[in-house]
Amino acid sequence: MKTITAAVARNAGEEFSIEPLTLDDPRHDEVLVKIVGVGICHSDLAAKDQHLPVELPAVLGHEGAGIIEKVGTAVTDLTPGDHVVLSFSFCGHCDSCESDHPSYCNQFFPLNFMCSREDGSTALKSEETSIASHFFGQSSFATYAIAKRSSAIKVRKDAPLELLGPLGCGVITGAGSIMKAMACEAGSRVVIAGGGAVGLSAVLGALVQQCSTIIVVEPHASRRELALSLGATHVIDPFQTENLSEALMTIVPEGLNYALDTTSLQTVMDGIMPTMSKGGTIGLVGVPHPDAPKLSFDVITLLTFGVKVMGITEGDVNPNTFIPELIDLHMENRFAFDKLCKTYAFENINTAVEDQGKGECVKAVLTF
Repeated sequence: MKTITAAVARNAGEEFSIEPLTLDDPRHDEVLVKIVGVGICHSDLAAKDQHLPVELPAVLGHEGAGIIEKVGTAVTDLTPGDHVVLSFSFCGHCDSCESDHPSYCNQFFPLNFMCSREDGSTALKSEETSIASHFFGQSSFATYAIAKRSSAIKVRKDAPLELLGPLGCGVITGAGSIMKAMACEAGSRVVIAGGGAVGLSAVLGALVQQCSTIIVVEPHASRRELALSLGATHVIDPFQTENLSEALMTIVPEGLNYALDTTSLQTVMDGIMPTMSKGGTIGLVGVPHPDAPKLSFDVITLLTFGVKVMGITEGDVNPNTFIPELIDLHMENRFAFDKLCKTYAFENINTAVEDQGKGECVKAVLTF
């Protein structure tokens, strides 16, 4: 058992509370990680506010990065002192996992959202009261985390560990959607709806793929400016554009090969659909608001132009190979995800949440 400090989500709509907790030793298939930095993701806040129905009280956090301190008896490929990024959990043996699509693991929901081990136990306690753990296999809003082995990806030690956490979810979702799920070709034309962490990570992925036209649709001026500084070729303010379709077609009269939507807004989809070229692909990664869980599509356009619509989870990547690939690109100055990050001391988590919600930063990263 270890005494740690954690940010606890106790009740929907309330701020995180910083509390001392006790943490189990790792079981045979787990590792103990000293957290160095952890990103704040929309899913963490959706879980805290119960838009995602996880058990509370809980320690959330699923973009952790840190140093291995102890490993379980069945863990033979990680050792104390290794640097790791923590990502989502998967079983490793279902058809999806064996075909290198672990984000579609048959056990994805229970492993990542049940906030407990498979036997129902948790790794955290407040005095004698259990606190839900293992959110996305890690619960890394804490000084230490017990993580599933499948959630821990060993990374090179010369990379900036305190900033690597967002690679575990938001960054791989955006970059992976462009680089792996849709596999945008060099010279292709792409629009990205939404300039948050996922959307701007998609911009970085489009640069790696050498897309010729990269358009970002984003209402915040600061994020449009950041998108251009990262390498987007065009930006559109949807609030200053009466007709999104016309604005897009002015830039790409020949139509778009790819579109990535991070907003799940019907108005955005209605603007993008008429601008797709024949055989184009629309990727969906945005989590819809509970009051508007569905999108509708112009079926005639889909049929006439052969447009494909695909849902994408976690970029449809294997984090064990893709996260080290992105880190290598970053160290070669070809993937500047660090420009999305703003660091906050861990105890200022509620300030970080507020700033991210107001658009004052793209990706808040808590450091220790």
